[in-house]
Amino acid sequence: MKRHRVAAVADIPMGEGREFVVDEKLVAVFNADGQFFALDGICPHAGGPLARGSIQGNVVTCPWHGWQFDIATGRHCLNPLLRHPAYTVSVDGQDLWLELP
Repeated sequence: MKRHRVAAVADIPMGEGREFVVDEKLVAVFNADGQFFALDGICPHAGGPLARGSIQGNVVTCPWHGWQFDIATGRHCLNPLLRHPAYTVSVDGQDLWLELP
C-alpha cells in the first residue's frame, strides 16, 4: 500500500466530496459528519463524477443518473453484488492521507 497526502481536513466541508488525482487515479474523498471516506471517483454506470454527488448519511448519489453507493464500503445501495473500489482515509494532524494498493 502507498500512502498519499491528498488534502487538509479543512479542504472538504462536512457533507461534501472533493475530487483528487492520486497516483494517476481520480479519487472522490467525502466528509460525512467529520469522518472521511474515499471511493474511486468515476461512477461505473456512465462515468459520472461521484465527488459532485449529494451525500445523505453514508450514501453518495451520482449526479448523472442517481446510482448510489455506501461511501464507507463502496457497495451499491440496490445491488449488493456491485462494489465500487473504496480506499482507506486517515487523519494525521490537519492532513488527510489516502492508502492506495
